[in-house]
Amino acid sequence: MSLKFLHTMVRVKDLDASIAFYKMLGMVERRRNESEGGRFTLVFMCPPDQADGYADVELTYNWDGDDGLPSDSRHFGHLAYTCDNIYELCQNLMDNGVTISRPPRDGHMAFVRSPDNVSIELLQAGESLAKAEPWASMENTGHW
Repeated sequence: MSLKFLHTMVRVKDLDASIAFYKMLGMVERRRNESEGGRFTLVFMCPPDQADGYADVELTYNWDGDDGLPSDSRHFGHLAYTCDNIYELCQNLMDNGVTISRPPRDGHMAFVRSPDNVSIELLQAGESLAKAEPWASMENTGHW
């Protein structure tokens, strides 16, 4: 028996805000499925160089709302992505109103949360960057 990872699904309350967040991470919309009968939209986001369908985040938006969506998605764990420059990505996220929950003090790892409270781990590709301010002395905000 062989298994192949397909995607990770997260439920979202505001589809536009969630798409904008994942685009800030550098992802693109790979495909979309609108279900009139099921009253939902599925949007598959992925890194642009991984559009083979095996690195997708499926954003599931229920048209009639989703009161069952927990206020704290900590039980989910997290999504993890590497990036070329963790400081530049975190600065861009902060400039766009995203709270850096765990700053990249070590030049290697940071955590942020999506508009739907999904924890996102960001890892520096390759070697860690040299420690730099303001990141090196920045405290955690909330939990990650």
